[in-house]
Amino acid sequence: MADRERWGFELPLLLFAGFRSLIDQLHAELADHGHPELRPVHGFAMQAVGRDGVTASELGRRLGVSKQAAGKTVDRLAALGYAERVSDPADARRKLVRLTPRGQDALVLSGAVFEELRGRWADRLGQERLTELEDALETVVGPAAFGLDAAGWFGD
Repeated sequence: MADRERWGFELPLLLFAGFRSLIDQLHAELADHGHPELRPVHGFAMQAVGRDGVTASELGRRLGVSKQAAGKTVDRLAALGYAERVSDPADARRKLVRLTPRGQDALVLSGAVFEELRGRWADRLGQERLTELEDALETVVGPAAFGLDAAGWFGD
């Protein structure tokens, strides 16, 4: 198959299929470890909340969605026990979104699972090929590769 000519549309489909495969495997592992209700959008949102918390407006900017859409995501994360709204110590009129210990646990677990999944790819492809793939993708996409706004980019 490597010797055949590929069509231009295949590259984004293969990249997306690789992404989807990793994310689906991640969520299967998360479900097995007590987080069955988490969805990919929740992961993007929890990463965007970060360690120090964030306002709903800032969360929306980081995710590339409206403040209202960010608020709905926060509502869902709060209902599931992954995030909470607290008073901002710098301005009591504002609310910050913070991760709960459950949310922090899910992020730590996600990181460990991604390491395991990367290891599986290294086993299949070989460490050298995987590193070459990562380096090549990093060269092509540049620093924009690590944006959290994918949830907003994919749409509702």
